[in-house]
Amino acid sequence: MPISRNWRFYSITLLTLAALAKDKPAANHWVATWGTSPSAASSDADMRRRKLEFDNQTVRLITHISLGGDQFRIRLANYYGTKPLAIGEVHLALRAGGAAIQPGSDRPVTFSGRKEIAIPPGALVLSDPVNLKAAPASDLAVSLFMPPGAVIAATLHYSAQQTSYVAPGNICGAPDISDAATITSWPYLVGVDVMAPRKSGTIVTLGDSITDGSRSTSNQNRRWPDILSARLLAKKGNKLAVVNAGIGGNRIMSDPANIAYGPNALARFERDVLSTPGLEYVFLFEGVNDIASTPAEDIIFGMRQLIERAHAHGLKIIGATIMPLRTSPQGLAKRETVNQWIRTSKPFDGFVDFDKVISDPAQPALFQKLYDSGDNLHPNDAGHKAMGEAVDLDLFK
Repeated sequence: MPISRNWRFYSITLLTLAALAKDKPAANHWVATWGTSPSAASSDADMRRRKLEFDNQTVRLITHISLGGDQFRIRLANYYGTKPLAIGEVHLALRAGGAAIQPGSDRPVTFSGRKEIAIPPGALVLSDPVNLKAAPASDLAVSLFMPPGAVIAATLHYSAQQTSYVAPGNICGAPDISDAATITSWPYLVGVDVMAPRKSGTIVTLGDSITDGSRSTSNQNRRWPDILSARLLAKKGNKLAVVNAGIGGNRIMSDPANIAYGPNALARFERDVLSTPGLEYVFLFEGVNDIASTPAEDIIFGMRQLIERAHAHGLKIIGATIMPLRTSPQGLAKRETVNQWIRTSKPFDGFVDFDKVISDPAQPALFQKLYDSGDNLHPNDAGHKAMGEAVDLDLFK
């Protein structure tokens, strides 16, 4: 009998320990360290003009990550395709400069063990983990071989503010393809994730062309979210990545006629924000493109909806005031109504007064000349820097 009791005791103890081990969260998890928001392709002719029709070619896409690590995975999407997207081979490497990769860093990428894949229409695929050591703020090169048979880039981010490369044949592992043609869009690639400590997480900046970096200097990572990311990386103990979910021309409440401007923020919130691995914070900076055609109360309604959806997922959401733009007196009145609601009602978990940072104190409807790219709508590099530096890092605690 004593033996039986002891055996029962040890069995219960082992089962309890096993249950505790099962419930204990893993030490590390996947965190998005780079991402972009795609739109549908415009006309085939426009895609060809942009060199975004591929046929037996390698596309080497350049990305600038925030958090570093030693294990990565990538996300590819065929959201807007009408037929399966064939990809013959994929490689990941550290970028050396231009289209060159650092010696010894090239890694083949598989997807559930497969080297070749066909992504169904509307679908996204995750790669298997890739062992590659990359420092914070590194540039990665993702090379895709597009097999013979012309295919238009049906899913892409148009304005990357970053040069990528296209060359004939399957040369995914080539050390350099500097003689290749260049593109300034990101086709198919929507995310790069890093295996990071459990306390690590991601901030997604949801916005329009200003967040996307329009009129900032290309290939220099000078968008305001880049400035924010650099400041976070310089902060001791930082565990937060920044992912840019800006799309030029995007709106909160309606889809524009130009499909390059993407689905409205309410429609893409699940795909571009809530599904982000490691998501902890949302930073909403939209509304300027809604001013012309949307009543102020509807813009506020849209913001409220996004706030409620973020809170429903246990997320903090930061907001920002709408900056100056060239519009009618009615448009200026709408902008002021929305901004005052943000400032006084304080519906967000925190907000940044970008309007106050950028506008001319003597003429509030205009940019300060120091920050104006020339259209009184998009900031220049100095403006992006001022915006990124205006974000209180204590908002992300």
